[in-house]
Amino acid sequence: MNKMQDNTPVAASNDMETKIIETAKSLFMENGFTDTSMSEIAVKAGINRPTLHYYFRTKEKMFQAVFGMIISQIVPKIYDILLDSNASIAKRVSCIVDTYYAILLNNPNLPLFVVVEIHRNINHLLDAIDQSPMKLVLSKVISGLEEEMAQGHIKQVPINVVFFTFYGLLTFPFLTKNLSDRRAEDGNKPFIQLIDEWKPYIVMQMENLLRVE
Repeated sequence: MNKMQDNTPVAASNDMETKIIETAKSLFMENGFTDTSMSEIAVKAGINRPTLHYYFRTKEKMFQAVFGMIISQIVPKIYDILLDSNASIAKRVSCIVDTYYAILLNNPNLPLFVVVEIHRNINHLLDAIDQSPMKLVLSKVISGLEEEMAQGHIKQVPINVVFFTFYGLLTFPFLTKNLSDRRAEDGNKPFIQLIDEWKPYIVMQMENLLRVE
């Protein structure tokens, strides 16, 4: 009983921090980093400014936490899938797309948010990456891909081409989601259906890029 009581403040603290991060993420995705204030985050989280500053003293620290949370939901899964040489290229790509779709369909503004941040202040984004597990895991992913290429499991392709091709195919529908939504209002297919139809073509393009003939 005492153990439970001792852990309660820690659990409550963790719950509040998670709530603040989720609130900040929602506002960042909706309004952008620049147009979101600490006061707005506090109000939407249902706390006052001193409480918010207890957890995150600056908006930059909050951005790092939001970005780190998003990365932690994606990167480890992708790493395990990508380097599973026992699975076919098509199977690996399909699983990775499903992993991203699970995040992006709940956060459809995320790709645009990242693009805006790249153009607004690339150093800000790179600092957030440096503070997250992404840098180390990304290095491992690149090394793993290079090893797969060296062993002849996948085709020798410049790493930047692999990333540009995959992320271009994956994110462009989300970057143009407003157009899809507008067309859906006119009786065309809804966005979710377009995404489902698009997935096999992502897999096919990546398979054609990486499959050893």
